[in-house]
Amino acid sequence: MGRAGAKSRHHTRQSTSLGFASRLFRFGEIAELRSAWADECVRPYVIMFIDEAKIRVKAGDGGNGCMAFRREKFVPRGGPSGGDGGRGGDIWMESSERHNTLLHFRFNPEYKAERGRHGEGAKKTGREGESIVLKVPVGTIVYDEDTGEKVYDFSRPDERVVIARGGRGGRGNAQFATSTHQAPREHEEGRPGEERNFRLELKLLADVGLVGYPNVGKSTLISVISAARPKVADYPFTTLEPNLGVVLAGDKGKETSFVVADIPGLIEGAHTGSGLGTQFLRHIERTRLLVHMVDVSDSSGRDDVVKDVEVIRGELASFGAGLEKKPTLMVASKIDVANPEKLKKLKQWATRKKLKLYSISAVTGEGIEKLKFAMAEGVEEVRKTLAKAQAEETTISRFGV
Repeated sequence: MGRAGAKSRHHTRQSTSLGFASRLFRFGEIAELRSAWADECVRPYVIMFIDEAKIRVKAGDGGNGCMAFRREKFVPRGGPSGGDGGRGGDIWMESSERHNTLLHFRFNPEYKAERGRHGEGAKKTGREGESIVLKVPVGTIVYDEDTGEKVYDFSRPDERVVIARGGRGGRGNAQFATSTHQAPREHEEGRPGEERNFRLELKLLADVGLVGYPNVGKSTLISVISAARPKVADYPFTTLEPNLGVVLAGDKGKETSFVVADIPGLIEGAHTGSGLGTQFLRHIERTRLLVHMVDVSDSSGRDDVVKDVEVIRGELASFGAGLEKKPTLMVASKIDVANPEKLKKLKQWATRKKLKLYSISAVTGEGIEKLKFAMAEGVEEVRKTLAKAQAEETTISRFGV
């Protein structure tokens, strides 16, 4: 009995220890799963930059008119009482500063508004269909896909326009009653709502556009002068989509703010599709100032900086939006490791073309503040010119001069 009891107690302790170990393993497994879930949750959510989309919209149809006659106690001659149908819902488009891409249209390209409710007896008009509001980023241009006509250009926030109107509700038979036609049975069906196809094109609104070959330091510069944090690496085409950054320049209390756009790099033949092509150049069509960056170090592997400049200017001209005619600041980047011969050639070329050249190093900070002030002055000058031109146009339209 004693030996059997000892074996039983030993077996019980072993079972308990095994159960405890099993629970520990289970708790460890749960903790590991929770850790993996937490890692998955905190992983940064990457939003694709989509600047083109096609959508199909259908406004709501109007409700049908009702044919009914009033039948009520003590009313021997009630007459027609069919109500009108409700109007179909419209489809609106509104510019919003909370959106910066057309991604939500790429995966949901069809939108349909609610139709109007049918009319009812006792001359009850049907309820109107609920309208839909589509939010787009500021800078979106809407084109009719079938005709190619530009429908609207959203250049300011909170602009709203109807892109498809709902159908009118049909009339009920009460609307057709006359002194000679007192019991009409005519009634109308609701009119169909508009159905249209649109092409959306996003052009970012920026004051300054950075252009140049890949890996000349555009992304590094925008990360230094603003709070933008684009991807920076030592290989070509690190930037695959435009990046925007807000820059403050000037003395405290008198700062001037402007928006800088970092455009993916261009190479020779970009207008024919080489590299990333010129598809992103549309985002600097509305810029007021261009900053052309040229790498004067030996890291680029290209020997002739003047040829680099001419190639990029040729690609801007080939795009066909007058980009080569915009005010331009020339920037010699990476001067902390500059090749003196390349820098000298670039200075001579800029002098011949009467363009201002600024030498900077985003790593050491040399020349950065001077460039920021130059960009702010250039943007302010163009803003004043545009404001003056708009004032003159307003005066002419007001007085008809």
